[in-house]
Amino acid sequence: MSTVTTHVPATFRPGRATLRLIGSGLVAFGVFLSGFVIDEPAPYEIFMAALIGFWFIMGLRISRTTGALLAFMLIYMVGGFLTITQMEEIGDAPMYLAVTLFLALSSVFYCAIIEEDHRRLKLIFNAWTAAAVVTSMLGILGYFKAFPGAEAFTRYDRAMGAFQDPNVFGPFLVAPSLYLLHGILTGKLKHLPIRGGALAIIAFGVLLSFSRAAWAMFAFSAAMMVLLMLIKERSGAFRLKVLVLTLAGVIFCVVGIIVALQIPQVADLLTSRTKLVQDYDGDRLGRFERHQIGFLNAMSQPLGIGPMVFSTMFPEDEHNIWLKSLTSYGWLGFVTYIGLVWTTLWFGLRNMFRDRPWQPYLLAAWITLCGHELIGNVIDTDHWRHHFVLFGIVWGCAALEHKYQRQRSSPALIRT
Repeated sequence: MSTVTTHVPATFRPGRATLRLIGSGLVAFGVFLSGFVIDEPAPYEIFMAALIGFWFIMGLRISRTTGALLAFMLIYMVGGFLTITQMEEIGDAPMYLAVTLFLALSSVFYCAIIEEDHRRLKLIFNAWTAAAVVTSMLGILGYFKAFPGAEAFTRYDRAMGAFQDPNVFGPFLVAPSLYLLHGILTGKLKHLPIRGGALAIIAFGVLLSFSRAAWAMFAFSAAMMVLLMLIKERSGAFRLKVLVLTLAGVIFCVVGIIVALQIPQVADLLTSRTKLVQDYDGDRLGRFERHQIGFLNAMSQPLGIGPMVFSTMFPEDEHNIWLKSLTSYGWLGFVTYIGLVWTTLWFGLRNMFRDRPWQPYLLAAWITLCGHELIGNVIDTDHWRHHFVLFGIVWGCAALEHKYQRQRSSPALIRT
Protein backbone atom coordinates (compact mmCIF):
# COMPACT_ATOMS: atom_id res chain seq x y z
CA MET A 1 0.00 0.00 0.00
CA SER A 2 1.37 3.39 -0.92
CA THR A 3 0.50 6.89 0.18
CA VAL A 4 -0.10 9.55 -2.40
CA THR A 5 -0.45 13.18 -1.44
CA THR A 6 -2.83 15.14 -3.61
CA HIS A 7 -2.93 18.90 -3.79
CA VAL A 8 -5.85 20.99 -4.84
CA PRO A 9 -4.61 23.47 -7.44
CA ALA A 10 -4.88 27.09 -6.31
CA THR A 11 -5.57 30.03 -8.55
CA PHE A 12 -2.65 32.42 -8.50
CA ARG A 13 -3.56 36.05 -8.85
CA PRO A 14 -0.40 38.18 -9.25
CA GLY A 15 -2.28 41.46 -8.74
CA ARG A 16 -3.88 40.38 -5.48
CA ALA A 17 -0.62 38.82 -4.25
CA THR A 18 1.20 42.09 -4.92
CA LEU A 19 -1.45 44.05 -3.04
CA ARG A 20 -1.15 41.65 -0.10
CA LEU A 21 2.63 42.14 -0.09
CA ILE A 22 2.23 45.91 -0.13
CA GLY A 23 -0.41 45.60 2.61
CA SER A 24 2.00 43.63 4.81
CA GLY A 25 4.63 46.35 4.38
CA LEU A 26 2.06 48.99 5.31
CA VAL A 27 1.17 47.01 8.45
CA ALA A 28 4.82 47.12 9.50
CA PHE A 29 4.89 50.87 8.90
CA GLY A 30 1.71 51.26 10.95
CA VAL A 31 3.25 49.38 13.86
CA PHE A 32 6.32 51.60 13.59
CA LEU A 33 4.08 54.67 13.88
CA SER A 34 2.70 53.34 17.18
CA GLY A 35 5.95 54.51 18.79
CA PHE A 36 5.18 58.16 18.05
CA VAL A 37 2.12 59.45 19.89
CA ILE A 38 2.92 63.03 20.87
CA ASP A 39 -0.48 64.43 19.92
CA GLU A 40 -3.94 62.93 19.41
CA PRO A 41 -5.17 61.88 17.02
CA ALA A 42 -1.72 60.48 16.32
CA PRO A 43 -0.51 59.52 12.83
CA TYR A 44 -0.98 55.91 13.96
CA GLU A 45 -4.78 56.30 14.25
CA ILE A 46 -5.17 58.04 10.90
CA PHE A 47 -2.91 55.62 9.04
CA MET A 48 -4.27 52.45 10.63
CA ALA A 49 -7.90 53.47 10.14
CA ALA A 50 -7.26 53.78 6.40
CA LEU A 51 -5.23 50.56 6.36
CA ILE A 52 -7.87 48.51 8.17
CA GLY A 53 -10.46 49.73 5.68
CA PHE A 54 -8.16 48.78 2.80
CA TRP A 55 -7.66 45.26 4.13
CA PHE A 56 -11.36 44.61 4.62
CA ILE A 57 -12.07 45.87 1.10
CA MET A 58 -9.48 43.33 -0.07
CA GLY A 59 -11.53 40.61 1.61
CA LEU A 60 -9.84 40.06 4.97
CA ARG A 61 -11.38 36.92 6.46
CA ILE A 62 -12.85 36.75 9.96
CA SER A 63 -12.56 33.21 11.30
CA ARG A 64 -14.35 31.79 14.33
CA THR A 65 -11.42 32.60 16.59
CA THR A 66 -11.11 36.14 15.29
CA GLY A 67 -14.90 36.44 15.52
CA ALA A 68 -14.76 35.51 19.20
CA LEU A 69 -12.28 38.33 19.83
CA LEU A 70 -14.56 40.68 17.87
CA ALA A 71 -17.51 39.59 20.04
CA PHE A 72 -15.57 40.37 23.23
CA MET A 73 -14.68 43.82 21.93
CA LEU A 74 -18.19 44.66 20.75
CA ILE A 75 -19.79 43.61 24.04
CA TYR A 76 -17.20 45.72 25.86
CA MET A 77 -18.17 48.67 23.67
CA VAL A 78 -21.89 48.13 24.37
CA GLY A 79 -21.10 48.56 28.05
CA GLY A 80 -19.26 51.78 27.24
CA PHE A 81 -22.11 53.27 25.21
CA LEU A 82 -24.59 52.37 27.96
CA THR A 83 -22.61 54.45 30.46
CA ILE A 84 -23.33 57.57 28.39
CA THR A 85 -26.96 57.29 29.48
CA GLN A 86 -25.81 58.00 33.04
CA MET A 87 -24.05 61.25 32.18
CA GLU A 88 -25.63 64.67 32.72
CA GLU A 89 -23.27 66.24 30.17
CA ILE A 90 -21.95 63.99 27.43
CA GLY A 91 -19.03 66.24 26.51
CA ASP A 92 -16.14 64.32 24.93
CA ALA A 93 -17.45 60.89 25.92
CA PRO A 94 -18.45 59.85 22.35
CA MET A 95 -14.96 60.70 21.07
CA TYR A 96 -13.38 58.77 23.95
CA LEU A 97 -15.45 55.69 23.12
CA ALA A 98 -14.75 56.15 19.41
CA VAL A 99 -11.02 55.85 20.18
CA THR A 100 -11.71 52.71 22.23
CA LEU A 101 -13.72 51.26 19.34
CA PHE A 102 -10.91 51.96 16.90
CA LEU A 103 -8.33 50.31 19.17
CA ALA A 104 -10.65 47.33 19.74
CA LEU A 105 -11.06 46.87 15.99
CA SER A 106 -7.30 47.22 15.54
CA SER A 107 -6.76 44.18 17.79
CA VAL A 108 -9.23 42.21 15.65
CA PHE A 109 -7.38 43.39 12.55
CA TYR A 110 -3.99 42.23 13.86
CA CYS A 111 -5.49 38.88 14.82
CA ALA A 112 -6.96 38.37 11.34
CA ILE A 113 -3.84 39.28 9.36
CA ILE A 114 -1.64 37.12 11.60
CA GLU A 115 -3.98 34.16 11.12
CA GLU A 116 -3.80 34.66 7.36
CA ASP A 117 0.03 34.57 7.32
CA HIS A 118 2.18 33.91 10.40
CA ARG A 119 5.19 35.56 8.69
CA ARG A 120 3.61 38.93 9.42
CA LEU A 121 4.55 38.42 13.06
CA LYS A 122 8.20 38.97 12.16
CA LEU A 123 7.29 42.17 10.33
CA ILE A 124 5.28 43.39 13.31
CA PHE A 125 8.03 42.72 15.85
CA ASN A 126 10.80 44.10 13.66
CA ALA A 127 8.82 47.31 13.15
CA TRP A 128 8.00 47.50 16.87
CA THR A 129 11.69 47.03 17.73
CA ALA A 130 12.76 49.74 15.28
CA ALA A 131 10.20 52.13 16.78
CA ALA A 132 11.38 51.25 20.30
CA VAL A 133 15.01 51.99 19.46
CA VAL A 134 14.19 55.31 17.78
CA THR A 135 11.81 56.54 20.48
CA SER A 136 14.27 55.39 23.20
CA MET A 137 17.03 57.40 21.55
CA LEU A 138 14.75 60.44 21.48
CA GLY A 139 13.98 59.96 25.17
CA ILE A 140 17.66 59.54 26.09
CA LEU A 141 18.78 62.55 24.03
CA GLY A 142 15.90 64.56 25.43
CA TYR A 143 16.76 63.64 29.01
CA PHE A 144 20.33 64.86 28.58
CA LYS A 145 19.21 67.91 26.52
CA ALA A 146 21.51 66.85 23.70
CA PHE A 147 20.11 69.38 21.23
CA PRO A 148 17.91 72.50 21.30
CA GLY A 149 14.30 71.61 21.97
CA ALA A 150 15.20 68.10 23.15
CA GLU A 151 13.19 68.65 26.34
CA ALA A 152 10.08 68.04 24.21
CA PHE A 153 10.86 64.33 24.67
CA THR A 154 10.79 64.54 28.47
CA ARG A 155 8.18 65.25 31.13
CA TYR A 156 8.77 66.01 34.80
CA ASP A 157 12.51 65.43 34.13
CA ARG A 158 11.68 61.90 32.95
CA ALA A 159 12.31 60.49 29.46
CA MET A 160 9.12 59.86 27.53
CA GLY A 161 10.41 59.59 23.96
CA ALA A 162 7.80 60.44 21.34
CA PHE A 163 4.96 59.77 23.78
CA GLN A 164 2.76 61.96 25.96
CA ASP A 165 3.60 60.17 29.21
CA PRO A 166 6.68 58.36 30.58
CA ASN A 167 4.34 55.75 32.09
CA VAL A 168 3.25 54.71 28.58
CA PHE A 169 6.69 55.11 26.99
CA GLY A 170 8.32 52.63 29.40
CA PRO A 171 5.85 49.73 29.00
CA PHE A 172 5.84 50.22 25.20
CA LEU A 173 9.50 49.15 25.20
CA VAL A 174 9.01 45.82 26.98
CA ALA A 175 7.74 43.62 24.11
CA PRO A 176 10.57 44.54 21.69
CA SER A 177 13.10 44.07 24.49
CA LEU A 178 11.82 40.50 24.97
CA TYR A 179 11.97 39.92 21.22
CA LEU A 180 15.62 41.01 21.23
CA LEU A 181 16.35 38.96 24.36
CA HIS A 182 14.88 35.84 22.75
CA GLY A 183 17.00 36.47 19.65
CA ILE A 184 20.13 36.84 21.78
CA LEU A 185 19.45 33.59 23.67
CA THR A 186 18.55 31.51 20.61
CA GLY A 187 20.34 33.27 17.74
CA LYS A 188 23.85 33.18 16.40
CA LEU A 189 26.61 34.97 18.27
CA LYS A 190 27.48 37.06 15.20
CA HIS A 191 24.15 38.88 15.63
CA LEU A 192 24.83 39.54 19.32
CA PRO A 193 26.37 43.03 18.90
CA ILE A 194 23.38 44.39 16.95
CA ARG A 195 20.74 42.81 19.17
CA GLY A 196 22.69 43.56 22.34
CA GLY A 197 23.23 47.18 21.34
CA ALA A 198 19.54 47.68 20.52
CA LEU A 199 18.53 46.04 23.81
CA ALA A 200 20.95 48.28 25.75
CA ILE A 201 19.42 51.41 24.18
CA ILE A 202 15.90 50.25 25.02
CA ALA A 203 16.87 49.26 28.57
CA PHE A 204 18.44 52.68 29.15
CA GLY A 205 15.25 54.27 27.85
CA VAL A 206 13.22 52.24 30.37
CA LEU A 207 15.56 53.31 33.16
CA LEU A 208 15.30 57.01 32.28
CA SER A 209 11.51 56.84 32.09
CA PHE A 210 11.63 56.56 35.90
CA SER A 211 8.38 54.61 35.71
CA ARG A 212 8.15 52.17 38.59
CA ALA A 213 5.62 50.11 36.63
CA ALA A 214 7.93 49.94 33.61
CA TRP A 215 10.91 48.97 35.77
CA ALA A 216 8.96 46.20 37.46
CA MET A 217 7.51 44.95 34.19
CA PHE A 218 10.89 44.99 32.44
CA ALA A 219 12.53 42.96 35.22
CA PHE A 220 9.55 40.60 35.55
CA SER A 221 9.30 40.02 31.80
CA ALA A 222 13.02 39.39 31.31
CA ALA A 223 13.06 36.91 34.21
CA MET A 224 9.97 35.16 32.83
CA MET A 225 11.52 34.88 29.38
CA VAL A 226 14.69 33.31 30.74
CA LEU A 227 12.72 30.94 33.00
CA LEU A 228 10.39 29.79 30.23
CA MET A 229 13.29 29.30 27.83
CA LEU A 230 15.03 27.11 30.41
CA ILE A 231 11.84 25.07 30.84
CA LYS A 232 11.24 24.77 27.10
CA GLU A 233 14.76 23.78 26.02
CA ARG A 234 16.06 20.50 27.43
CA SER A 235 19.57 20.70 25.93
CA GLY A 236 22.27 21.08 28.56
CA ALA A 237 24.44 23.12 26.19
CA PHE A 238 21.58 25.51 25.44
CA ARG A 239 20.73 25.93 29.11
CA LEU A 240 24.38 26.71 29.84
CA LYS A 241 24.36 29.31 27.05
CA VAL A 242 21.21 30.89 28.49
CA LEU A 243 22.66 31.03 31.98
CA VAL A 244 25.99 32.51 30.79
CA LEU A 245 24.31 35.17 28.64
CA THR A 246 21.82 35.97 31.41
CA LEU A 247 24.61 36.40 33.95
CA ALA A 248 26.50 38.61 31.51
CA GLY A 249 23.34 40.66 30.93
CA VAL A 250 22.72 41.10 34.67
CA ILE A 251 26.32 42.22 35.20
CA PHE A 252 26.01 44.66 32.29
CA CYS A 253 22.78 46.10 33.74
CA VAL A 254 24.29 46.48 37.22
CA VAL A 255 27.37 48.20 35.81
CA GLY A 256 25.14 50.44 33.69
CA ILE A 257 23.04 51.45 36.72
CA ILE A 258 26.20 52.17 38.75
CA VAL A 259 27.53 54.37 35.96
CA ALA A 260 24.16 56.14 35.64
CA LEU A 261 24.15 56.81 39.38
CA GLN A 262 27.33 58.83 38.98
CA ILE A 263 25.20 61.46 37.23
CA PRO A 264 23.64 63.56 40.06
CA GLN A 265 20.48 64.28 38.08
CA VAL A 266 19.87 60.56 37.55
CA ALA A 267 20.83 59.58 41.10
CA ASP A 268 18.48 62.09 42.76
CA LEU A 269 15.44 61.15 40.68
CA LEU A 270 16.22 57.44 40.92
CA THR A 271 16.38 57.66 44.71
CA SER A 272 13.03 59.45 44.76
CA ARG A 273 11.29 57.09 42.34
CA THR A 274 12.45 53.87 44.04
CA LYS A 275 10.12 54.55 46.98
CA LEU A 276 7.45 51.86 46.77
CA VAL A 277 4.68 54.21 47.91
CA GLN A 278 4.84 57.81 46.76
CA ASP A 279 3.00 60.66 48.47
CA TYR A 280 0.35 60.74 45.74
CA ASP A 281 -0.26 57.03 46.34
CA GLY A 282 -0.86 56.99 50.09
CA ASP A 283 -2.14 60.51 50.84
CA ARG A 284 -5.80 61.33 51.46
CA LEU A 285 -7.69 60.69 48.21
CA GLY A 286 -4.44 59.38 46.81
CA ARG A 287 -4.27 56.53 44.31
CA PHE A 288 -5.06 53.72 46.73
CA GLU A 289 -7.88 55.51 48.58
CA ARG A 290 -9.45 56.46 45.25
CA HIS A 291 -9.37 52.80 44.26
CA GLN A 292 -11.19 51.78 47.43
CA ILE A 293 -13.84 54.50 47.19
CA GLY A 294 -14.27 53.97 43.47
CA PHE A 295 -14.88 50.23 43.74
CA LEU A 296 -17.38 50.72 46.56
CA ASN A 297 -19.29 53.35 44.56
CA ALA A 298 -19.25 51.18 41.45
CA MET A 299 -21.20 48.46 43.27
CA SER A 300 -24.27 50.73 43.16
CA GLN A 301 -23.72 51.87 39.55
CA PRO A 302 -24.45 48.88 37.21
CA LEU A 303 -24.25 51.08 34.11
CA GLY A 304 -21.16 52.95 35.29
CA ILE A 305 -20.75 56.70 35.50
CA GLY A 306 -19.36 57.46 32.02
CA PRO A 307 -15.92 58.07 30.50
CA MET A 308 -13.77 60.76 32.15
CA VAL A 309 -16.36 61.45 34.87
CA PHE A 310 -14.26 59.94 37.67
CA SER A 311 -11.64 62.71 37.40
CA THR A 312 -14.37 65.33 37.94
CA MET A 313 -15.27 63.69 41.26
CA PHE A 314 -11.73 63.03 42.50
CA PRO A 315 -8.36 64.78 42.09
CA GLU A 316 -7.18 62.39 39.35
CA ASP A 317 -8.27 59.55 37.06
CA GLU A 318 -8.82 55.97 38.22
CA HIS A 319 -5.26 54.73 37.59
CA ASN A 320 -6.59 51.18 37.68
CA ILE A 321 -7.78 49.34 34.57
CA TRP A 322 -10.29 47.21 36.49
CA LEU A 323 -11.85 50.27 38.13
CA LYS A 324 -11.72 52.04 34.77
CA SER A 325 -13.72 49.26 33.15
CA LEU A 326 -16.33 49.57 35.91
CA THR A 327 -16.70 53.34 35.75
CA SER A 328 -16.45 53.84 31.97
CA TYR A 329 -17.97 50.56 30.70
CA GLY A 330 -20.25 49.47 33.55
CA TRP A 331 -20.69 46.02 35.00
CA LEU A 332 -21.10 44.57 31.50
CA GLY A 333 -17.77 46.02 30.39
CA PHE A 334 -16.07 44.94 33.61
CA VAL A 335 -17.17 41.30 33.30
CA THR A 336 -16.36 41.30 29.58
CA TYR A 337 -12.86 42.70 30.16
CA ILE A 338 -12.13 40.09 32.82
CA GLY A 339 -13.31 37.38 30.42
CA LEU A 340 -11.18 38.80 27.62
CA VAL A 341 -8.04 38.95 29.75
CA TRP A 342 -8.36 35.47 31.19
CA THR A 343 -9.28 33.91 27.84
CA THR A 344 -6.30 35.60 26.21
CA LEU A 345 -3.89 34.49 28.93
CA TRP A 346 -5.27 30.94 28.77
CA PHE A 347 -4.83 30.76 24.99
CA GLY A 348 -1.23 31.89 25.34
CA LEU A 349 -0.42 29.54 28.21
CA ARG A 350 -1.92 26.57 26.38
CA ASN A 351 0.04 27.19 23.17
CA MET A 352 3.34 28.74 24.21
CA PHE A 353 5.38 25.53 24.48
CA ARG A 354 4.26 24.05 21.17
CA ASP A 355 7.01 23.99 18.58
CA ARG A 356 5.59 26.32 15.95
CA PRO A 357 7.12 29.03 13.73
CA TRP A 358 5.16 31.66 15.68
CA GLN A 359 6.17 30.39 19.13
CA PRO A 360 8.87 33.06 19.84
CA TYR A 361 6.45 35.89 19.05
CA LEU A 362 3.70 34.37 21.16
CA LEU A 363 6.12 33.99 24.05
CA ALA A 364 7.17 37.66 23.93
CA ALA A 365 3.60 38.93 23.55
CA TRP A 366 2.12 36.68 26.25
CA ILE A 367 4.75 37.58 28.85
CA THR A 368 4.35 41.28 28.09
CA LEU A 369 0.57 41.00 28.32
CA CYS A 370 0.88 39.33 31.74
CA GLY A 371 2.99 42.27 32.87
CA HIS A 372 0.44 44.77 31.54
CA GLU A 373 -2.43 43.13 33.41
CA LEU A 374 -0.38 43.19 36.60
CA ILE A 375 0.51 46.87 36.36
CA GLY A 376 -3.10 47.53 35.40
CA ASN A 377 -3.77 47.44 39.15
CA VAL A 378 -1.99 50.78 39.57
CA ILE A 379 -2.25 52.36 36.12
CA ASP A 380 -4.86 52.87 33.41
CA THR A 381 -4.02 50.95 30.21
CA ASP A 382 -7.40 51.58 28.54
CA HIS A 383 -6.13 53.57 25.53
CA TRP A 384 -2.63 52.15 25.23
CA ARG A 385 -2.26 51.30 21.54
CA HIS A 386 0.35 48.59 22.01
CA HIS A 387 -1.85 46.90 24.63
CA PHE A 388 -4.42 46.18 21.93
CA VAL A 389 -1.67 45.02 19.58
CA LEU A 390 -0.71 42.45 22.22
CA PHE A 391 -4.29 41.16 22.39
CA GLY A 392 -4.29 40.82 18.62
CA ILE A 393 -0.97 38.95 18.57
CA VAL A 394 -1.95 36.39 21.22
CA TRP A 395 -5.36 35.78 19.63
CA GLY A 396 -3.73 35.64 16.19
CA CYS A 397 -1.38 32.91 17.40
CA ALA A 398 -4.36 31.06 18.90
CA ALA A 399 -6.11 31.30 15.54
CA LEU A 400 -2.98 29.96 13.84
CA GLU A 401 -2.95 27.00 16.21
CA HIS A 402 -6.63 26.27 15.58
CA LYS A 403 -6.01 26.40 11.83
CA TYR A 404 -2.96 24.15 12.22
CA GLN A 405 -4.96 21.57 14.17
CA ARG A 406 -7.78 21.64 11.62
CA GLN A 407 -5.34 21.04 8.79
CA ARG A 408 -3.77 18.12 10.64
CA SER A 409 -7.13 16.50 11.24
CA SER A 410 -8.40 16.99 7.67
CA PRO A 411 -8.08 14.04 5.26
CA ALA A 412 -5.26 15.55 3.18
CA LEU A 413 -3.85 12.14 2.27
CA ILE A 414 -5.52 9.66 -0.07
CA ARG A 415 -4.34 6.09 0.39
CA THR A 416 -4.21 3.92 -2.67
